[in-house]
Parts: sequence; structure tokens; C-alpha cells
Amino acid sequence: MDIRQLRYFVTVVEEANFTRAAARLHLAQPGVSAQIRQLEKELGQPLLDRSARSVTLTEVGEAVLPYARAALTAVEAVRQTVDEFTGLLRGHVRMGLVSGAGAAAHEFDLASLLTGFHDDHPQVEIVLTEDTSQRMLVALNRGHLDIAVIGLTGEEPPPGISLQVVIDEPLVAAVPPDDLAITHESLTSIPLAGLRDRPLISLPRGTGIRGVLDRACAQAGFQPRIAFEAAAPLFVAELAARGLGAAVVPALRDDAASAFGLRTLEIIEPRLRGRIALAWRTDAPSGPAAAAFLDLLRATLTPPGTD
Repeated sequence: MDIRQLRYFVTVVEEANFTRAAARLHLAQPGVSAQIRQLEKELGQPLLDRSARSVTLTEVGEAVLPYARAALTAVEAVRQTVDEFTGLLRGHVRMGLVSGAGAAAHEFDLASLLTGFHDDHPQVEIVLTEDTSQRMLVALNRGHLDIAVIGLTGEEPPPGISLQVVIDEPLVAAVPPDDLAITHESLTSIPLAGLRDRPLISLPRGTGIRGVLDRACAQAGFQPRIAFEAAAPLFVAELAARGLGAAVVPALRDDAASAFGLRTLEIIEPRLRGRIALAWRTDAPSGPAAAAFLDLLRATLTPPGTD
């Protein structure tokens, strides 16, 4: 038995599926299966029940799992102790970005932060994934992500998740200048009720902005009429410019609105906010590398109004 086999075993248990476990380990599925078969052969007992679609633990597997996890923790602690003596930071950081967050990345220049951290700690591997806010919160809770940049819906975060807001801006309805919602050149806002029964273009379900819109409409007693969905706010705005509906997006810069030929009306009564936040497990990321990167992000991405 070796530590690699134990790591494969624990990963398959957490994913309840050999294919997903292999993808997470960046390995071929047959190789993962073969190594776990070898582990079972050495122990003389099956650890996993493969008879159903979802892989489950046998009684022996349930007894072995805590010791396998303890062994992996001990090995990682040995590596970390040696690294502390040598001053070397190594490991990996798993970071998630909400779909469409790239459009707001200029606000905090994530690319420069990643580059600087990599230059300082070249032995640290940073893996970036893009997903919806809802799925990333689940991944954080399960330990599959260390840090995430998510959109907030206005609901309380799940227990055990900490947040730091890094972007907070009004939501607007972006429409062409000849849109019927604009009755006067000086008009700068539109009540939420003014969007009732209008074709809207929005980010997909699971994103923070869509969650804010759906929640506000439900409280106002109607369901938004979503005509089109797109993951990137600027593409949502482009669809609005082509007359396909009113785009519900974070406030656009003047040059971006002009480039699309759009007028933006702040949504009021109530005012809706688009907020993006750092999210992490309250009990801290899983290793020194993730903790160091989180410290950098929290120090650099200051909350709105704290400059």
C-alpha cells in the first residue's frame, strides 16, 4: 500500500464516482480503478461497493476511511514542516470564478495578482475554474475549492462560509435610446415594476445578479420575463443593443454604454445592487498556499468605501 492509493481511495469516496474522481486527480479512470483494486487486494477486503451507479463504501471501507484521511493529513503535515524550515511555499490553490466575473476583473486586476503570486511562489499551482455562484458555494463546503469569487443574491451565505465584498454597484436596465421606457432625455431610472412583462436579457440562474433580480421580482409579486440568457454582462448588453430586450446588468461604464449605443436606467423601488465577493471556508483554506493567496486577496481587494 502507498499514499497514492489512499489518495485515490479518498477522492473516489468524496466524488462517489470513478470518472469524476479521475478528472479531479487529472488521471485516466482505468488507472485510478486499477490502483484501488490493488489496494483492496493487499488488504484482502473490498472497500467500495460498485454495484450501483453511485460508488459507496463497504462496511470495511467505512472503517478504513478515517485512517486513510489521517494518513494523507500526516503526509501533508510532514511536507509543510519541511517547507517551513526551507522557506519554500508549495502546494496548490483551487479558485473558482463566477461565470461572467471576467467582465468585472478590471475592477481588481485579478490577472496581475495571480502573476505576482506566481512570481513569488513558483512552486504553487493555481487552478482556476468558472461556474455559477451556487455550485461554487457547494464546492467550497465540500472542500473542492479553496477560494471563490461569487456573485451575491442578497441571501445569507451557508453556515461555515465567510465573505468579503469586493464590488458593489447598482443594477441597471440597458436599453436602446428609442426604447419606450425612455420618455424623456433626462430620465435616469426605472422602477422595478416597469420591467414587468417586458422581455429581459439576464445572466443565467445560479449567478448573483440573476438571483438578485429573481428575488426582487418575487417580492414585488411577479416573475421576470427572461427572453435571453448569457454568461457575460457585455454580451447581454450587446443583445439589448440589437433590440432583443432590456438588459439587466451591473452599471456600465459610459464608454461601454456608448459603444453599444445604449442608455442605462438605474433600477429603483427597490434599488438593486450587483455585488461580487470573495468567499472561503470560515475554518480557513486547506493548506498554507491557499491561506497565503487568500491573505493576499483580502489585503488587496479592499471592500468598497474603505480606501
